[in-house]
Amino acid sequence: MQTVKPRQRIADFLGLKKNIVALLAMVILVGLGEKMAERFLPLYLMALGGGAFSIGLLNGLDNLLSALYSFPGGYASDKLGYKRALLLFNLIAMAGYVVVIAVPNWQAVILGAILFVSWTAISLPATMDMVATVLPKNKRTMGVSLHSFVRRIPMALGPVIGGALIGVFGETQGVRLAFILAFVLAGVSLILQQRIIEDEKRIPAEKNSSTSYGLSLLNAPLRNLLVSDILVRFCEQIPYAFVVIWCVSINKITPLQFGLLTTIEMITAMLVYIPVAYLADKSTKKPFVVTTFVFFTIFPLILLVAQSFWVMAIAFVIRGLKEFGEPTRKALIMDLAPDGRKAATFGVYYLMRDIIVSIAAFGGALLWDASTAKLIIDTVGIGQALMPFFNAITSPATNFLVAFGFGLIGTLYFAFFGQDLGRTAIPITQTQSAKE
Repeated sequence: MQTVKPRQRIADFLGLKKNIVALLAMVILVGLGEKMAERFLPLYLMALGGGAFSIGLLNGLDNLLSALYSFPGGYASDKLGYKRALLLFNLIAMAGYVVVIAVPNWQAVILGAILFVSWTAISLPATMDMVATVLPKNKRTMGVSLHSFVRRIPMALGPVIGGALIGVFGETQGVRLAFILAFVLAGVSLILQQRIIEDEKRIPAEKNSSTSYGLSLLNAPLRNLLVSDILVRFCEQIPYAFVVIWCVSINKITPLQFGLLTTIEMITAMLVYIPVAYLADKSTKKPFVVTTFVFFTIFPLILLVAQSFWVMAIAFVIRGLKEFGEPTRKALIMDLAPDGRKAATFGVYYLMRDIIVSIAAFGGALLWDASTAKLIIDTVGIGQALMPFFNAITSPATNFLVAFGFGLIGTLYFAFFGQDLGRTAIPITQTQSAKE
């Protein structure tokens, strides 16, 4: 009987195969560049004279495009294969960086953001398709968790580097320099991923699987998960773009301190990923997803009372803990999706989720201050009678409390109606499969 070396045991436990290692390298390089710049886009828009309206527009477009891009992202991965699809997605993001670097006005930033701000969403179906193709079923939760774990490295480091650049060069030049670095790192990632990632052997679609790209790909358990996910994402996205405004502009912490808060969030998330993945593979998945939704829900409530750096640090620890069961949720989607159509199923799921959630992102600006509500009403040309109502209720507190309410409803919905699929079966040939 052949002895398995400790290093091989670790690789088997984590599901580290060649394509997965290449994927993780890509996630670090592209993510570092993205998070150096993207996280401070609201401040950049304010510096360029965009105002609260441009921030709400950016966040709304982020969610809307995340939805719309999920569809072609899944389609491209199914048709081109994940390797060529990832090449295409990187080139699109780099084109967006060029626009922002070349034209320093807020309208150009919005235009460039259309190309790069949803890179994660457009590449997610291809990424999950790779995980599902390369790893056996009983290792998929670990594979998704490792991807999420590594993705938090640039999320933790990027805002610190971006905050330091802003501190040295100012909000305008600092963010532009961050975008230049993002372009370079994306180029390096593009070269590495094409040289290291092997061409995949496509899995044929199941005979009984749908050939459409509609809701028919989503079975009943996925639809229940989708409903609760939408409600909880309302909780996340209503205040999302305004968190940096609340912390930096209203409560007067520095951009570097805000970067440190993001680092605290990411480190917290990274600490729970691997042990939770192990436990989720050994136990049932529903408790982990419910726990995640609870942390989503209480974050805006805690942030509302946080007016010092250290109380904000507690809030961001809670925000990090919201990742507790996120890989488990993605693994559920992956397991339930038909073979040969996993990327398409991911695309449809996120298309439906993020199109609806984009309403919350636009609504976040409406709830934040009355001037934004007036601008939207004047632009649309209707609803003038509603202005006294918005004058009375709009405030950061309204934004945070409405977000909390949506999170509470979504959590309770999944607790009552979410389906627990039970323990993941571990085949006898697991060790052999991990070596292949």
